[in-house]
Amino acid sequence: MEKILLISDRDEVAKKFGDIFSKNIHDFFVLTDELMITDSVSVYPPDIIILDVDSNEIDFKTIVKRVKSIDENIILIIYSDNEFDDIFLTSYSNAFITSTMSDKMIYSTVNMNLKTKNSLEKLFNTNKDLESSLYRLNALYDTSSKFAGTLDKKELLKYMIEGMDRTLSFSLTCLLSFADKDNPELILNSLYELSDELIAAIKLRTILNYKSLGEIPYDLNEKDIKVIKHIKYPASRFTFSLFQYDNMFAPISLGDEFFGCVEIFKDSTFTPDDATCFQTIVQQVALPIKGADLYQELINTNKELEKLERLKSDFISIVSHELRTPLTSIKNSMDILSSGKCCEITPTAEKFISMAQRNIKSLSRIINDLLDLSKIEAGKMEFNFKECNIQSVIDYVKSSLSEVAKSKNINLFAEVNDLPEIKADSQRLEQVLTNLVSNAIKFTPENKNIFIRSKLMNSKAIPKNPIFEDELNKLEGDYIVVTVEDEGIGIAESNLRKAFDKFAQIENSLSRKVGGTGLGLPIAKQLLEAHKGTIWCDSTLDKGSKFYFALPVTKVAQLSR
Repeated sequence: MEKILLISDRDEVAKKFGDIFSKNIHDFFVLTDELMITDSVSVYPPDIIILDVDSNEIDFKTIVKRVKSIDENIILIIYSDNEFDDIFLTSYSNAFITSTMSDKMIYSTVNMNLKTKNSLEKLFNTNKDLESSLYRLNALYDTSSKFAGTLDKKELLKYMIEGMDRTLSFSLTCLLSFADKDNPELILNSLYELSDELIAAIKLRTILNYKSLGEIPYDLNEKDIKVIKHIKYPASRFTFSLFQYDNMFAPISLGDEFFGCVEIFKDSTFTPDDATCFQTIVQQVALPIKGADLYQELINTNKELEKLERLKSDFISIVSHELRTPLTSIKNSMDILSSGKCCEITPTAEKFISMAQRNIKSLSRIINDLLDLSKIEAGKMEFNFKECNIQSVIDYVKSSLSEVAKSKNINLFAEVNDLPEIKADSQRLEQVLTNLVSNAIKFTPENKNIFIRSKLMNSKAIPKNPIFEDELNKLEGDYIVVTVEDEGIGIAESNLRKAFDKFAQIENSLSRKVGGTGLGLPIAKQLLEAHKGTIWCDSTLDKGSKFYFALPVTKVAQLSR
């Protein structure tokens, strides 16, 4: 009901307005005393004040000043029997009525101002609600951004509480956290100080709330929980009346995963919007907490893998060194026996000694591969970088493996090109190329061909095999590209990447026959990476393979166009 106050000391005016507004069910009252008017406006503010400015004993200027200082939204209407020209009062008034106006006109004028006031109040409240909603949305967005910025579970829970404080202005939050599953914590964020007795009661209430969830993932009793409290204003203290406050409770979970639960108290009633906001924040934090769990599992798994990798490398290094010493003694003994210095060698003995020497060489290569691998992985491989020509490396490898190829009736060809010098360790490049050509000889049938080619190419002109696209896209500038092409058994496309995996052997009958450690190509790959180069391959089953490696050119002659 609208409240209308008439300020007048004239009985006939009070009766006139009383008759008008009592008919229309308005809360109408009349005052003349300045002190009573001030008190009434402070305690029982009217919607409209009608000023009978023809009253004799009332100081309207003082009254208007006091009224506007209390509530500037009260509508003031001047009533007079005569023309009125007081500049001060008219500047504060919203309307003007006279005694000559009919009762209906007076009522309509007052009613129109009441409607205007109500519309302005609705608009003000709508704007206020909109401002509050925008603030809350901004706070939720800021909280979500913080959730996305960390994988620390305790940080995530802290951001959750901060978000609730900004959007809900709680009196107390009780967060039961299983961020560390073995050490549950009850984190209390309170506006005021909490006594030990109250904390004990809160702890018991939290355990009961937790157990009321049904199928709970962890057994919990009072002694298990560590209490951490954060007090905003420690000078004041909560009492047990805190439990009479309005409250909301929710578990922090994602599917079957459970991370804790939270209860929030407020000394005023939570609205439906508050409940929605509370649930939104609780649901939002669950997913990043799950992500934090997975991230921690990944870290722990990586640590275990790194530990296993170190143990494996140490094992390889130790075994390789331990094998080398007795192998050297066996080799020397076989060399002495084969020389005939110790006794006469029969044809049968010579055959077995020769077989033993071949296997000693094979075992020696395996040990050397293992030692090289352990040195590379430990970062202890030594390199002697200096200016060298790739053609001399190709010539050396062709010369040293020609006899091996010839023994299998395989033709080994090497193209001769005039290429610029590169800065490299020539012995390591010989090791790489020897490995590639040796593999080609192993996996190429008799009466076939192997070709070694070299060419100066710009990185943009190097054909990109999609399987090795990431490595090839890193190349920039000019490179010498060496190709070893064979007419052997080939490799299936699905196995091309596996060829460079440690201890990998592509499964087929010929690979089982020739054997090997599967370390040659991984070692070659790491040696080339140390030269800022790369290695890749193309292959077709039963038609042959092409292995390429690229080395950067430091001093390059202009490419011929």
